[in-house]
Amino acid sequence: MTFTLKKSTAAFAEAKRYIPGGVNSPVRSFRGVGGTPPFIAKAAGSRIYDIDGNAYIDYVGSWGPMILGHAHPEVLGELKEALERGTSYGAPTLLETELARLIIEAVPSVELIRFVNSGTEATMSALRLARAYTKRNKIVKFAGCYHGHHDSLLVKAGSGATTLGVPDSPGVPSTIAGNTLTVEYNDDEELAAVFEQHGEDIAAVIIEPVPGNMGLVLPRPGYLEKVRAITEQYGALLIFDEVMSGFRVAYGGAQEVYKITPDLTCLGKVIGGGLPAAAYGGRQEIMEMIAPAGPVYQAGTLSGNPLAMAAGLATLRLLSQTEDFYEKVITMTAALCAGIQAQALAYGFNFQFHQAGTMFGLFFSDKTVYDYNSAKQSDVAAFNIFFHAMLAEGVYLAPSQFEAAFMSGAHTHADIGATIAASGNAFAKVAEYYRQQKH
Repeated sequence: MTFTLKKSTAAFAEAKRYIPGGVNSPVRSFRGVGGTPPFIAKAAGSRIYDIDGNAYIDYVGSWGPMILGHAHPEVLGELKEALERGTSYGAPTLLETELARLIIEAVPSVELIRFVNSGTEATMSALRLARAYTKRNKIVKFAGCYHGHHDSLLVKAGSGATTLGVPDSPGVPSTIAGNTLTVEYNDDEELAAVFEQHGEDIAAVIIEPVPGNMGLVLPRPGYLEKVRAITEQYGALLIFDEVMSGFRVAYGGAQEVYKITPDLTCLGKVIGGGLPAAAYGGRQEIMEMIAPAGPVYQAGTLSGNPLAMAAGLATLRLLSQTEDFYEKVITMTAALCAGIQAQALAYGFNFQFHQAGTMFGLFFSDKTVYDYNSAKQSDVAAFNIFFHAMLAEGVYLAPSQFEAAFMSGAHTHADIGATIAASGNAFAKVAEYYRQQKH
């Protein structure tokens, strides 16, 4: 069947009449790669299906949550049972306690946990808590690390280690952005300089231990240890944003792999099993400052929603009880990365490929990518050609050079082989683009 997005194109035009940009989250609009986003009709296993009848091997996985694959029968079974009992109560349930227990057992730095509905809520609440606990105002974030769309964190990096934040979106007051200090990821000297100047007023450092929002970038050896050491030196809290990497890099998250103990951890995506759920947790003495145990207010009508808790419980149980789950999926991820890289080398491309557990990413760059500035040197035009060629071949990647990709337990060796073969055809189109550029 010839690849077409005729119905999706019409649906996108219709959506724009009612929804800003036609989407409810910007990257879905394909603004970064151009063209029309497929409108998805259903998903199962490793595949998603659009309204035009196209099937895709999916490496987006709803941006990370679908680690078991789409529509896993055991998760659906738990959801159906929960649905029959009602959709929301606004009252405590046993499901919340059981999911909290599973997460605390998996992530030792978390002694108490509070559920919310999104990663943005989790990071926003963790920062408020950190300011209350330390009685300080400023926070430190890293260029290229995304922590949600609340005002404190929609901030660009300034020029130099001591430059205060500049709002990265209209509507963010400069008075709020001014309390956010931004430094480059993987640069411990710049972080030290910021602490030397502002350390007595820094409440917390928030970091993606494995950033996935400037493409997948890995921490340099010893870097996270240095971040942990400087926060302890100055009495600031260390917040790990593991909304993406939690239960993805490993069952216990990036902190298990890198053996770092943060003060607070933000989680999301996988813990909701594909439904809206997130959380923040940490040391008991800090978390007990949250209302009603303490004075720091945070609430949510749908927090701990029984459907999300049921899906999250089913997902985490399967992850913990399936023999060698992570070993198998991580091995599959490595095989995919190696296969695509071999196809690239066959066409003379030497680009960067990164893997962290079941996450992976590629940069169309011949230089080492270790921070936001180096990521931005990637050839976005070449990636866009590669992306659309893969889409036409039936492979769905994130529609941006600056997003991570995800493997699931539903992907098969046949999927990996088909994806590698498709990448060869896609690289042929990229090679033609480069030939045209030379002329």
